[in-house]
This record gives sequence, structure tokens and C-alpha cells, in this order.
Amino acid sequence: MQVNKPEGKRLRAPTMADVASMAGVSPQTVSRVIRSHPNVSQVTRMQVEQAIERTGYRRSILARALVTGRSMTLGVLTHESDQYAAAAIMLGVNRAARAHGYFVSAAGTTSVSPQAITDGIEHLRNQGIDGLIVAVPIWDELGLDRVTEGLPTAVIDGSSSAEDDVVALDQELSGRLATRHLLERGHDTVWHVAGPASWKDAAGRTTGWEAALSEAGRPMPPVLHGDWTAESGYRNGLILARMPDATAVFVASDEMAFGVLRALAEEGRRVPEDVSVVGMDDIPLARFAHPPLTTIRQPFEDMGRIAVEHVLAAIDDPEIDRLRVTVQPELIVRQSTIAR
Repeated sequence: MQVNKPEGKRLRAPTMADVASMAGVSPQTVSRVIRSHPNVSQVTRMQVEQAIERTGYRRSILARALVTGRSMTLGVLTHESDQYAAAAIMLGVNRAARAHGYFVSAAGTTSVSPQAITDGIEHLRNQGIDGLIVAVPIWDELGLDRVTEGLPTAVIDGSSSAEDDVVALDQELSGRLATRHLLERGHDTVWHVAGPASWKDAAGRTTGWEAALSEAGRPMPPVLHGDWTAESGYRNGLILARMPDATAVFVASDEMAFGVLRALAEEGRRVPEDVSVVGMDDIPLARFAHPPLTTIRQPFEDMGRIAVEHVLAAIDDPEIDRLRVTVQPELIVRQSTIAR
């Protein structure tokens, strides 16, 4: 015997008509209130706002886009990587975007070549984004103005056109701070494990290292290059371990510095008694290295937040002046460096 069960109430999201019915106005009036139209009395506006709150009505992204002409989406181009810096910048971007009611659409590139970056930006533009954040350390020759024309854009740690904002860490000062710290600890010179030569931020750190040595009248060892990974730091650490005069090293990222520490330990070079090591970034694991790593702190999350705020300001006012915000690095002294 078949028993027919009564159907339960089907739940649905409240609509604009529900709000209008509760407020005792037309759906057109509700639409005017949502759009902040001036031709609505204060009393009616309050009735509609109360009805919106009581019904739990929420405008869909599509509906809001039709009203405002905006997709409420920001595009972010990053360098595809499992390293902490990219993730921390994205965290700052996502939190700031969400706080302002925006979604984030991300695209990654495995190369910093002009063509790869251009392709990534075009991919995001095709999604109808309202603004763009480029978190890739690009060089001037990209011609960013051509690919971001008419699109509010902020660039993190890279060059831009006159139409874009830039949020950048003072990379040269970072290199100077690290090198000076080691020279002040009594070392004759400082070796440098740099990032890839094609990356602008890596070049800035190397420039600061060179300047600090030159100003102090100290010899300049050859630059060793890594690719930001701990493995490349390890390979360069094996080279440094076999050089008795290498008593101090500035490594252009904490993750590479972890590899250097491992190689030095395997070769019997003690840190900091035999070799003092300074990293760059101050990622969360730096204070848990053995020994805890002296490093240069980058405020990655803050940089992502600032970039979002600048893009949103440009969306609201296309005539706003373009700005360059320079973020200052900070030397964090731990146990991987000591005075000789």
C-alpha cells in the first residue's frame, strides 16, 4: 500500500517582490532604494530598508551588476608558485576585496616574460573584471599601459605605466639593511644568494647589497643565483660551505635560506659561529629555523590590502591621481647572526 506523504514547504530566497509586499510599496520603489535613487522619501526609504532586513533579501551579483554596471570582481595576476609570498599577498587581496563586497578572480603565470603577463591580463579582462592587481615583478619594457588601458590597475613590486598605481617594497633598502647588519657584526664582506635575474625584486636586493659593500669599501664576492626554492638554496649552500672565507651571507628569500642552513650543517659549518645568515621575507617558519633566522620582513598581506584599496578608489573615481606607495622593510634580528 502506497502512502502519499505531504510535501514540506519549499524554501526559496526572498525576492524584491517580497520586500515590496512587506513595505507596502511597488517593486520599482524597492529598486530605487537599492540604487540610492534621490526621488524616494526618507520615510519610504526607511520602510524598505526595514523590510529588506526582516525578509533577509540579498541582491544577487547579477542584479547588482545590472544596476551598477559593475561585475563586483577584481582580477589578480600572480606568479604560479607554492611559496609563501604569493599566498600571503593573495590573502591580503581576498580579505580586503571581501570587506568591500568584491569577489576575486585569479590567474597565474609560470613566466615573467612580457607575453606571458600580457596573456594573463587579457584572460582576466575577458572575464569582465572591474579592476586589476598585478602581483608579478614586471619590468618597464612590458608596456603595461597598452594591456591595462582603461582598467583601474595596481602593480605590486613592479613597474607600471603612468595610469597605474604601484605598491612596492623598497627592495634596495632591504639589501642594504641585510648587508649592513652583517658588516656591523664584524665580517669582512658578505656573500649573496640572489633570486632569478629576471625578477625585478631580486635585482633590487642585489643592488642594495652591492651598494652597502661599495660604501663600506669591502670586496664584492661573485653573486650566486637561486630560483627562490629551498633546493636552490641548498645547492648554493654547498658551494659556500667549501669557502673558508665565506663567513656571512645574505640570502634573497627565507625559503632559499632554509636550504643554505641545511647545506652548511651537513658540511660541518656552524651557524652562526662559523657563518652568519640573513634571509628575506620573514615568513612564519623563519623563527622556527635552526637557528631562528635573522631576516628582512616584508608586509605581504598589507601590500595586497593596499593594492585593493587603490584599485577600488580608481574604480570609484577614474580621474583620481595615480600613486606610488613604497612600503618599508624591517630587519628582524634572531639567532642566525652574531658578532665576530
